[in-house]
This record gives sequence, C-alpha cells and structure tokens, in this order.
Amino acid sequence: MSESGPEETGGAVGAPRAVPIDQWDVPAQMSYWAFHQQRRTDYMHYAYLQLGSDADAEEAVDLTFDQVMDRWPRMLQMENLEGYAWTILKRRIIDMHRKRRRRPELMETAAFEAALAEHVEDPYDALTDAIALYTAVASLSERQRDAILLHYGMGFTAAEAADVMGNEEATVRSQLRTGRERLAHTLKLRCPETPDGKNRS
Repeated sequence: MSESGPEETGGAVGAPRAVPIDQWDVPAQMSYWAFHQQRRTDYMHYAYLQLGSDADAEEAVDLTFDQVMDRWPRMLQMENLEGYAWTILKRRIIDMHRKRRRRPELMETAAFEAALAEHVEDPYDALTDAIALYTAVASLSERQRDAILLHYGMGFTAAEAADVMGNEEATVRSQLRTGRERLAHTLKLRCPETPDGKNRS
C-alpha cells in the first residue's frame, strides 16, 4: 500500500484536492458505485453493532464513503483497496464514539445480543447477560473483535469476513479461534473444540 493511512482530507497546506466524481473516467465511476452498492449495507450493519444507533451508523458510513470517493482514483492503484476502506470506516466509527463522549448504553448491548443470538448455535446462544457479553467482546483485540462481530453478529463466513476487511481467510479463521477461546475464558463457557469459521453455507 503506497498510502501511509487514510488521514483526514482537506485543510492541509499542499494537500492534493479531490477530483470530483463527474470528472473521472467512466470505468472509475462505475467501479466506485459498484463498491458502494456492494459494501454499504455491510458497513451499515457493522457500524450499527458498534454504535447502537441507526443515525450514528448512517453518519459514520456516509462519512466513510465521502472519504472513499475523495480518494477513489488513488485507491484503485492500491494492492488492498478493501482493507484501506475498512480502516476508514473504523476511524469514522471511533470519531462517532468520541463525538458522543459516552460508552455504549443498554439498548446497544441488547441490540448486539439480539444480533449475535440470531446467528449462533453454540454455547454463546444461551447467554442472556448482554452487558457481560458486550464487555467481553469489547475486551478482545481489534482484529478479533472485528472477526467475531462479522461472523456472529452478521452471519459472515470466514471467507466473507476476510473479503470485507481486506484480509486473508486463514488470518480471520485464526482471529475467530483465538477470539472464541478468549470469550469462553472470560465468560466461563465451554469453547467449541473445532471452530472452523463457518456460520452458514
């Protein structure tokens, strides 16, 4: 990746100005809108699991795609475009948490628990203490937490989670395994013996 990271655009002396989308060539425009259509729903769902508010999730995702649009012509030259866009989304979610200056409330933990229970058919499905669950998930490493949220909260397979994060499937499987083991230890649950990262066919 030639970029050092998705920093904020605008305001910096000498910073390159974004080329408006209507000045891009047709293939670039089509590829951007295809990416937008492919990822917006997934990004919204993930942001909601993190923020517990439709309005906050929509704002974070809109800001994400605004920044992706500003950088799209350059992103098309990157080796890991998906990973770069995912990092932008994560930073916008962090911004929303800072903007609210509060921790997730009970409604958010309940929403997370409901989403988790919808997809999981193992010992976690029986857990009813949403606050304990949210706290345990929040204690995971960032990559473990992402893998757990995408797999259990959104029903993604390891391959699908890897695709949206711009990561390797084997890496996501490892993150799921270690994340499950840590959750099992924290919540005193029996960890499944062979978590394979698959949640649906």
